[in-house]
Amino acid sequence: MLVRERMSKQPVTITADVPITEALRIMRENQVRRLPVLDSEGALIGIVSEKDLLYASPSPATSLSIYEMHYMLSRLKVTELMTPDPVTITPDTLLEEAALIMADNKIGGLPVMENGRLVGIITETDIFKVFLELLGAREKGLRLTLRIPERMGEMARITTAIAELGGNIMALGTFLGDDPTTAIVTVKVVDATEEELEAAMEDLELEVVDSRET
Repeated sequence: MLVRERMSKQPVTITADVPITEALRIMRENQVRRLPVLDSEGALIGIVSEKDLLYASPSPATSLSIYEMHYMLSRLKVTELMTPDPVTITPDTLLEEAALIMADNKIGGLPVMENGRLVGIITETDIFKVFLELLGAREKGLRLTLRIPERMGEMARITTAIAELGGNIMALGTFLGDDPTTAIVTVKVVDATEEELEAAMEDLELEVVDSRET
């Protein structure tokens, strides 16, 4: 899956000279937590997050009056708080590569650039939604968690056994096990009973860690 399939197209943007109070208003009206910052010619020059703006706001314990706070914030511009030259990706970046970049750089969103122009943004929320899809979180079914040996052909054995029961796999995910010799597999199945599935996995000599209807 590519970033273009999950990014938000035509993202809300601002310019560097916008006061932070206005930037916060734009975020709240559009229900977003970060805004790409463009110059007068539409080129990307930075990104600012809601956290950046809130950290710059006075503490409730401040001795400033409401008028002094408003005056101070009205003079503080986005350019003073934004992250300049942000990390960017292209629409053809793999989704897992985008997630890796965000995790490694501890950032919550990436502007998406194509031919030097901003064409979208992808955020941790978009990645989280894909994670839910991969695990079939919105689908009803029987969810099995298995501990399997890390050896060739195990996944084929599992899916074949489920198919022979007439079961339909709605979602399947693999994760690192407790050690390099094992892996954890979650599979969500419909059209097969819990007893049938557990018995089939037992016949394959696989450990059922958890089994539940979701």
